[in-house]
Amino acid sequence: QVQLVESGGGLVQAGGSLRLSCTASGISAKNNNMYWHRQAPGKQREWVATITSGDRTIYADSVKGRFTVSRDNAKNTVYLQMNNLKPEDTAIYYCRAADAWSAYWGQGTQVTVSS
Repeated sequence: QVQLVESGGGLVQAGGSLRLSCTASGISAKNNNMYWHRQAPGKQREWVATITSGDRTIYADSVKGRFTVSRDNAKNTVYLQMNNLKPEDTAIYYCRAADAWSAYWGQGTQVTVSS
């Protein structure tokens, strides 16, 4: 059974930083593409960042230069380092994994950025 557990969310002032973690079980974070998405209140869920199985990283324009996605293979964990946070980054952040058969989502972690 695949499980993704996010952590690290919280309340931070604008300009601050947070690091989100997504720990996977039942699936290899190293051998599959891993994704971060977010959903702000009243808005559709949007893609934020990807780290591929080949370690390529891709970012949405809205977070490029501020967010960094990385992976610790030994811990089977993916991270999202978020710097220079803005109020518009406020959302629930979700981790997603995709293998050849399905896509899997975590339960999400709340990030709130105050102005």
